[in-house]
Amino acid sequence: MKNNTTLPTILIGGVLMSLAPGAFGQPNSQAPTRPRTQSPASSPRPKSATPQTYTAGQIRDGEVRFGAQCGFCHGKDAAGGETGPDLTRSELVAQDDHGDKAGPVIRAGRPNKGMPAFDSLSEDELNAIVAFLHSQFDKFAALGGGRRSVEPADLATGSAATGRDYFNGNGKCSSCHSATGDLAGIGKRVQGLNLLRRLLYPGGNRDSATATFLLPSGEKVVAPVTSEDDFSVTVLDPLGARQTYRKSAVKVKIEDPLSAHFDQLGRYTDADMHNVYAYLETLK
Repeated sequence: MKNNTTLPTILIGGVLMSLAPGAFGQPNSQAPTRPRTQSPASSPRPKSATPQTYTAGQIRDGEVRFGAQCGFCHGKDAAGGETGPDLTRSELVAQDDHGDKAGPVIRAGRPNKGMPAFDSLSEDELNAIVAFLHSQFDKFAALGGGRRSVEPADLATGSAATGRDYFNGNGKCSSCHSATGDLAGIGKRVQGLNLLRRLLYPGGNRDSATATFLLPSGEKVVAPVTSEDDFSVTVLDPLGARQTYRKSAVKVKIEDPLSAHFDQLGRYTDADMHNVYAYLETLK
């Protein structure tokens, strides 16, 4: 008879590591999560030390991949997200020359700061992300000034009617959300850039995602997910340390209520975002 065992009642790290040696990496240091810090408006943007050019195709490919895998933390435009810093102000990107500095960090990650490793990226995929980063870095540098200020009027370029059709149609938003249910009054509660952020990056974290590991004995072990890519998933062990698990080693199923939002990041057009934003504004 199969049992469902939740994380607090089983040492998931020890059980799975004994079943699949090498599947997990070493636990990360348990540094407390630090709040995102904003760059003061008086702080000048760093300048790129080495002018670089990339093809339009590389930048487009990098934008899609960055949005899908990095955008949740760093923002879809690389200018800062829910937990990750603004990379358009990064000294590392400023000093980077075609990925010589950014590339190793992307591949190895920064586990002590909560950034997972993306060591499975191909060279072309990595170069595309680097191309997009430099494109965004140069674009924001050309704006001058300090911290960005976005007023609600700056975002009011969409059509509420078209956004409603997208919400109920191609966007499939209504399969999980309701204008008269969970989203009732959202246009009054959340406004401006915060509303757009909620549309693109809801939740603020991945605490709701869980990984269910199926053991050879038929037992199921459930652990909270902190990050995931095509080849690995990082979970928290009973002590709160991160463990990275290769999907090829043990059967695992990820259940994440926010997965549809992550997938949608690679499909949204600029018009789609602003149309849905305009529609959500009407829900008051």
